[in-house]
Amino acid sequence: MQITVLAAGSRGDVQPLLALSKGLQHTGMRVRLAAPQDFSAFVRQHEIDFYPLRGSVQQIMASATGQNFMETGGANPIKALRAFRKMGAPVVLQMAQDALEACRGSQALVCLAVIAPFGRSIAEALRIPLINAEPTPLLPTRAFPAAGWPIQRNLGGLHNRLSGVIMLRMIGQWFLPYLNSFRQGLGMPAFRAADFQRVLASTPLLGAYSPEIIPSPADWPGQAHVSGYWFLDEQENWQPPPGLEAFLSASDPPVYIGFGSMGGRDPEGTAALAFEALTKSRQRAVLLTGWGGLRSMSPPEGVYMLESAPHRWLFRRVAAVVHHGGAGTTAEGLRAGVPAVIVPFIVDQPFWGARIAALGVGPPPIPRQKLTADRLAHAMRAAATDPQMKRRAEKLGAAIRQEDGVGNAVRIIRQYLGE
Repeated sequence: MQITVLAAGSRGDVQPLLALSKGLQHTGMRVRLAAPQDFSAFVRQHEIDFYPLRGSVQQIMASATGQNFMETGGANPIKALRAFRKMGAPVVLQMAQDALEACRGSQALVCLAVIAPFGRSIAEALRIPLINAEPTPLLPTRAFPAAGWPIQRNLGGLHNRLSGVIMLRMIGQWFLPYLNSFRQGLGMPAFRAADFQRVLASTPLLGAYSPEIIPSPADWPGQAHVSGYWFLDEQENWQPPPGLEAFLSASDPPVYIGFGSMGGRDPEGTAALAFEALTKSRQRAVLLTGWGGLRSMSPPEGVYMLESAPHRWLFRRVAAVVHHGGAGTTAEGLRAGVPAVIVPFIVDQPFWGARIAALGVGPPPIPRQKLTADRLAHAMRAAATDPQMKRRAEKLGAAIRQEDGVGNAVRIIRQYLGE
């Protein structure tokens, strides 16, 4: 069977679907992963057939609109909608057209759930089954507030479910003009923003997160499955630079600091703030620069600067992880069994920050707009030294390491496809 896996977004969106693609291919399926062209080398090194989608995620996030959104757009859904419209306008239709071509000849489509209406349109046009996949929960539920909703406190079931409904309507409004233009070209009737929820609720949906972190809510439909995280254990033979090994072993474990692609408008200023917080908290750190360009020409003593390193290798060697709260980085920190300090910038990151705090494996998140050296120092000190927080994180990490999220997801997909 030929199956196309469709992803769009940052590495946190693409990487779990690459892990799933490898799992499907291991069972004998022929798998093609369609994703933004930025990820060509990354996907092909794993020997998965790659179909590039036009549009550069890195260029979009590095644009003035992208940088401004990272600094100011995460806490306001209206601003987020406007920013997404502006950032996505040049590439959304191109990506949709490329995705359609990527699916030709396939017998099934696995689609990133946040773009499920495009996946449904393609699946209907080609008359193939659709399965949606999500690194972050999208279906409305009474159990917790929606990712992206500005209020991440649990104010009760009615508030929680309503937040999910509103967020899906807003996401639907964002891509509705592009979606209906795409559907018109396929000879299909127009889509409504309210149809997004119907697509998710009526289609098999795989949650690529641990039931230890998000137990499946009682009000989700039966075809919504929480499979466990989809980890991609790459670079198993990765060798650290000699200086890193020496730094890690020189004293007590340092903290990790890295914000992935979330640099914002002033990455040097963010780095300087982090250095001040390290001095105040008397912590050493390994700082990863990432896409966002978090860097400094002269890091202080006790800070090791590194462009990249496998999170699986690095996180188990540190006392705590300080990051933006992306779904993938959050998952790796949880698996490593170390406390986390979340500094959310946008979209789903406040959701994961709130979840970390609720589980007791990290202090309350500090939104990037409210980040100060004193606040960060206090949070890092707590995460690195609180024995109860450490024990909870270790216990949770041990449970997650026993899961087989990819294997569970592959079995569910094969059952739906009659394989």
